[in-house]
Amino acid sequence: MNPILIDFSHEFHTERLFIRMALPGDGKVVYDAMNASRQDLNKWLEFALFEQTLEQVEQMVREAHIHFLKRIELRFHIFHKKTGEFIGSASLHHINWSVPKFEIGYWIDSRQSGKGYMLEAIEGLTFYAFYALRANRVEILCDSKNVKSRAIPERLGYTLEGTLRNDSMSIDRQELRDSCIYAKIREISN
Repeated sequence: MNPILIDFSHEFHTERLFIRMALPGDGKVVYDAMNASRQDLNKWLEFALFEQTLEQVEQMVREAHIHFLKRIELRFHIFHKKTGEFIGSASLHHINWSVPKFEIGYWIDSRQSGKGYMLEAIEGLTFYAFYALRANRVEILCDSKNVKSRAIPERLGYTLEGTLRNDSMSIDRQELRDSCIYAKIREISN
């Protein structure tokens, strides 16, 4: 079946969070969060290296919306249920619909860090992948030196399947980096 024909919810809730697909008009909150978090994010994420205009961020959000509808990449925006504040973004990308398997990527507005929101969001997104999308495998790939990012799959019971040595370059292109690959799989009984 062509993935564009697969129907599933474009939003879900956790205890404190409302998580939904990226929508046109989200550019302003994403732009503000990116700017507030640049110093933390630019160690790990290439998009944070360069200052972008509000228009460029809105364009990026709209492209993410289109990719979601086409089932190419599923980007979600995370909001606090009670306050409506933007928390961060999480995506299901590197999708293989024939398995199906997904890789989770995420970033948080630094002003929201340390409150357990991203842990809660990724736990919810993992559940969503297995039950709404019928995933057989969910992966999280992160830089071995990104301790905060690695803590999330470790706390959620993902298995560290291996470390890919000299797998990538640091964002500043100054050194080779190792990538840790964590995964959860659907247990299939015979």
